[in-house]
Amino acid sequence: MINKKDIENLINTRLEGTEYFLVSITVSSSNVINVFLDGDNGIDISYCMEISRFIESHYDREIEDFELTVSSAGITSPFKVFRQYKNCIGKPVELFLKNNSRKIGVILSAEENKGIEIETIPADSNKKNKKTQKTEHIFIPFTDINIAKGWIIF
Repeated sequence: MINKKDIENLINTRLEGTEYFLVSITVSSSNVINVFLDGDNGIDISYCMEISRFIESHYDREIEDFELTVSSAGITSPFKVFRQYKNCIGKPVELFLKNNSRKIGVILSAEENKGIEIETIPADSNKKNKKTQKTEHIFIPFTDINIAKGWIIF
């Protein structure tokens, strides 16, 4: 079986000094490998293909039979690493908190190992009575966040 930590180290070594970073990696017992990447300015498919070829070049398919997928973490995928929060400063996010509440807001700042400050977006922001809607600035510790992901406003 392919070792997840070995692939993680391989990828992190390759990405060191670039604008790209590893978000998550899974390796199943049947050697199905899924790698999710992101970048400070997004990531395109050609870079994902480059990383896929890089990983494949370090394994012999005669010894290890594996299936490999390398892709972008995606705007609406849950955040896994701090750098995703940092990259979304000034952008809207949807937060599902551990107290079962939901917040939608624009990230104003992100402090590693602490949390994020958001300016809330009212849930009924598409309605006509915007004058009565109030926004607030709130700090949310990472320990209170169950799921965070990018939020697309239509």
